[in-house]
Amino acid sequence: MPETKVTEDTGCGGNCDSCAVSSCDASEQRPGESADDFAKRQQLTKRMLGIKHKIVVLSGKGGVGKSTIAVNLAVSLSLAGKKVGLLDVDIHGPSIPTMLNLEGARAQSSGNSILPVEMAGLKVMSLGFLLENKDSAIIWRGPMKMGVIEQLLRDVDWGELDYMIIDSPPGTGDEPLSVVQLIGKMDGAVMVTTPQDVAAADVRKSLDFCRQLNLPVIGIVENMSGFICPDCGKETAIFAGNNGETMAEAAGVPFLGKIPIDPAVGKACDTGAPFIYHYSKTETAKRFESVIKQILEREETD
Repeated sequence: MPETKVTEDTGCGGNCDSCAVSSCDASEQRPGESADDFAKRQQLTKRMLGIKHKIVVLSGKGGVGKSTIAVNLAVSLSLAGKKVGLLDVDIHGPSIPTMLNLEGARAQSSGNSILPVEMAGLKVMSLGFLLENKDSAIIWRGPMKMGVIEQLLRDVDWGELDYMIIDSPPGTGDEPLSVVQLIGKMDGAVMVTTPQDVAAADVRKSLDFCRQLNLPVIGIVENMSGFICPDCGKETAIFAGNNGETMAEAAGVPFLGKIPIDPAVGKACDTGAPFIYHYSKTETAKRFESVIKQILEREETD
């Protein structure tokens, strides 16, 4: 798939017909590109120009709580007064609708655009909003998945956003590759791991994925890092290892913090109540807030 390079801060206002910025990748039709494909690429560029910061949440390992991090990151940024969109590109197992209690929601259309589902100002889009039956298996090969991801980026009316948070499935396959190639210039990736060696081995592959695609790594979050007793407040290590911090140091990337195991996080995910909002006074929520603070500080220095 050819990479779409979105040129930032061109001053074109997203009007490709009157744009004179020759450095913009969407300014000219590529050799062999059909008029229809050219128009679609221009539309994708217009959408992405309206979004200031684009962050993908990655992990080489499944089951590390990546979607939990993505949801709470998006909700936290929204609570901080930012205009935020949350895109779920997990084609085979979209979990964002469940985590936000939006399982019954359906995406609507307006003209040629798809309207994201809105929740308290947060714009959310997932393949789950387009399925008639939430239990239907999606049995697609790579080209089909890439086409749907392109449509979610190009045809969804995201409007003007401060942040787009993209929840990607585990691994280094079609979905994260499509996101990076289609969007082009991104702020970077937030990497999620757990303390065990088996998780760290796979996350190191995701770090190499970022290196090969020139995708900056914003930082690493170690999830499920210890258990904080809700009664006495004592923290106990459940899994051996300290791999998040060790990996970050070895890779020369920021370590954003440790998120402990908290039964309230699981309850919040199952009931669709964003943890960071409903349990804001807990120690775990404070750890989340520390991660968000570092991302916001990065924005201020960019």
